[in-house]
Amino acid sequence: MSETRWLDDDEQRTWRAFLWTTRLLNDALDRQLQRDSGMPHTYYMILAMLSEAPGRKLTMTELARIVHSSPSRLSHAVNRLEESGWVRRTKLSCDRRTTIAELTDEGFEVLKEAAPGHVKAVREVLFDPLTRDQVAELRGTLQTLMDSLNADVETCEASGAEADTVEAC
Repeated sequence: MSETRWLDDDEQRTWRAFLWTTRLLNDALDRQLQRDSGMPHTYYMILAMLSEAPGRKLTMTELARIVHSSPSRLSHAVNRLEESGWVRRTKLSCDRRTTIAELTDEGFEVLKEAAPGHVKAVREVLFDPLTRDQVAELRGTLQTLMDSLNADVETCEASGAEADTVEAC
């Protein structure tokens, strides 16, 4: 068994700064959306991703992949969004096993109303404290980490069933 590579002092400070910053950032965005729109940040992201999809529809598999959620966690969130009338679920006509999540007109209106306040909060907590150069550096760093983490996820997914799509029929 190999010896543990403990974090050095600089790595430990970086790790904790990242950990606490992401927690505080997510908490701030969640508070703003709950206060102004009555929804958690997770629901906002689901609505936003559906709004950007062709026909405002995605399979649950695609949506889970895009929002980096487990199928069960996404299903729970979509249940709540469906109860609010913001999303509807249907079955894919050519494959009844595949479920489609579709943003309703009411859900789109809720998203349109929530978006300005959300963008303002994102700007205030993430972009305003940084220079343009720092934003570019942060984007590059985060993209490197995301690419690395996505490669791990894609390796796991490649061994499972292939993703379904709304356009499959």
